[in-house]
Amino acid sequence: MLQRLFIQNYAIIEEIAIEFTAGFVVITGETGAGKSILMGALGLILGERADTSVLVNKEKKLVVEGVFDCTHNSRVATFLKAHELEESALVLIRREINPQGKSRAFINDTPVNLSQLQELSAQLVDLHQQFDTLSLGQSSFQREVLDALAQQLDKVESYKLVYQEWVIAKATLTDLQAKQARAEAETVYIQFQYQELAEAGFRENEMEELEQEVRLLSNAESVQQFLGRTTGALSAGEEPLVGRLKSLLNEWNSFSSFHADFPALAERLRASYVELQELARDIERVADTVLMDPQRLEEVTTRLSLGYKLYKKHQVNATAGLLSIQANLATQLNSIEHLGQAIQAQQKQVELLEQKAITLASAISKGRKKQVSFLESNVQQLLHRVGMPVAQLKVTIETGSLGTEGTDQIEFLFDANRSGQFNFLRKVASGGELSRLMLCIKSLVAASMQLPTLIFDEIDTGIAGEAARQVGLLLKELAQHRQVVCITHQPQIAGKARTHFFVFKQAGLSTTGAVQTGLRLLSQEERVQTIAQMIGGEDPTPAALANARELLN
Repeated sequence: MLQRLFIQNYAIIEEIAIEFTAGFVVITGETGAGKSILMGALGLILGERADTSVLVNKEKKLVVEGVFDCTHNSRVATFLKAHELEESALVLIRREINPQGKSRAFINDTPVNLSQLQELSAQLVDLHQQFDTLSLGQSSFQREVLDALAQQLDKVESYKLVYQEWVIAKATLTDLQAKQARAEAETVYIQFQYQELAEAGFRENEMEELEQEVRLLSNAESVQQFLGRTTGALSAGEEPLVGRLKSLLNEWNSFSSFHADFPALAERLRASYVELQELARDIERVADTVLMDPQRLEEVTTRLSLGYKLYKKHQVNATAGLLSIQANLATQLNSIEHLGQAIQAQQKQVELLEQKAITLASAISKGRKKQVSFLESNVQQLLHRVGMPVAQLKVTIETGSLGTEGTDQIEFLFDANRSGQFNFLRKVASGGELSRLMLCIKSLVAASMQLPTLIFDEIDTGIAGEAARQVGLLLKELAQHRQVVCITHQPQIAGKARTHFFVFKQAGLSTTGAVQTGLRLLSQEERVQTIAQMIGGEDPTPAALANARELLN
């Protein structure tokens, strides 16, 4: 419930702090004293937009602060935890607007954005202002009324989860099907590219090796001549280097005893001789492999031409690049092949979730339809109590496609004069009629819904006498298990409240001497005087005072 409301620098309110009680609370006062201004200020902490025009002092910031007792409100606890806000039984909401128009919002002293503020405040306060009955004509509210009466709000939440899973599954299926459509259009080309590379059959580093081989084959004759000259110089010429080294080695052997270093030098010379012999043999072996082979040269050139063509096509410059592209194409073909299997599996999942959603929606729809006659008859009785004896509510339910709250298309129709011509609420009901109709509906579903603090701003428009008394009784009944705050001009309603605040306007309250709104909590005797003035004017007669006491008793 709302425990405390603090307002500073708003419209004609310089500063007010209101300590609210549980149960039924009324606020009365003369027209223009600032009652509805209180509701406007409260609207700021409920997430409504505001501008600097409401600031009393253009050099000070506007502050509205509300303290709510949420001891048994599980939804609020879930919200605080989900948004990583301080979890406590008392929730403090503050809204500030500086003279430059910048707005800031806080929950338990933590800054939040406006959407978060609106989400939380909707679970704390239901503000029903004069002519503000849009929710009554909204399908979501109408469905919630029937679900509350059927005590199936939890079942609806379970359905919403299944429905959301179904929507996500359908989106996934659509995405897979789109991928398959694109893939099918590209499959022929991908298959062609892969087949071309597969038939080329390049192995790792093959192009690099072929480039080396073609250089050798293209220069085979000059290479052979070069190797022949080298072999001749080493071992086959008129004075081969190997033979000359052998002669020198023989001479070194004969002189090895003449100097201490000679044996080692001779050994080094012998090692060089052996190395040159092996080098000459290796060169001869290599020379034997270098052959003039025009056929092989043509084969290698053709193979290289194919490789260069594929290089250019796929914009690579190495064999590794071609092999990587071939592997990627193979992966794509494999994915396309398995895409059909994934679509089949996803289609089954969509069908299962759809059937589950349809089953739940059907059960929910049955529960709603069972409550139609109960709602229509009881609302009619309550409307009779609040001064609308011939008004009737008619509820229609038509089956549609699956939606976020089921398959039902629900509409509340209204006939204020028992004309037999039912029409949409927003078209045929006046503001006062809608306000009383909303009160009747909320009083019926209050026991089934976790309604927050209910605030009614001048719900008594267009009624008096017995109808006003019945509205007061309904509000009192509604306040038995929740907080109800009502701004009213009707003494019959004010007399039913547990707590009575009086709003007044007086000059000279502020430091500037400007007219300001004030508020005070009335004692029992002050309530008698105030209600008597509501009945008989500024100077109430003894009869009015007696009537006021009777209303309070």
